[in-house]
Amino acid sequence: MKCPYCNGEGDKVIDSRPADGNTSIRRRRQCEHCGKRYTTYEKIDIIPIMVKKKNGDLERYDRSKIATGIIHSCHKRSKSMKEIDELVDSIETQIFNSDKKEIDCQEIGEIVMNRLKDFDSVAYVRFASIYRNFKDVNTFMDEIKDLLGNEDNKTE
Repeated sequence: MKCPYCNGEGDKVIDSRPADGNTSIRRRRQCEHCGKRYTTYEKIDIIPIMVKKKNGDLERYDRSKIATGIIHSCHKRSKSMKEIDELVDSIETQIFNSDKKEIDCQEIGEIVMNRLKDFDSVAYVRFASIYRNFKDVNTFMDEIKDLLGNEDNKTE
């Protein structure tokens, strides 16, 4: 591994411990050349899942696309990056637990929307407006009415 400060090769591991709920390992390292310390994280590389796009093309699953969509949906909401990362982790777990090697992007979108409903209703509506590509205000209002109806049923 190359040092991010001096590009020198060779370091020693000072500390290792579980991170992210035992899903990765955090290692504290010290460069043998410049002596500076830095942290690395190791995650298990799971067999890649291919995502089938709307046009039929296949591309490798990319966690950052889900995270970016959720971050944009949560803009100016009271959600921390830790909460968003935990949400993305739970979505990713559901995707990987499906044991599919190929998944439609629409299925991923529906999973994200279902999780966002409980996470933050405003973020859900923002995500839905882009994901479902609302054509007019009436379609948008129908989605909000449906969301409000579901929230009323939860409180009963």
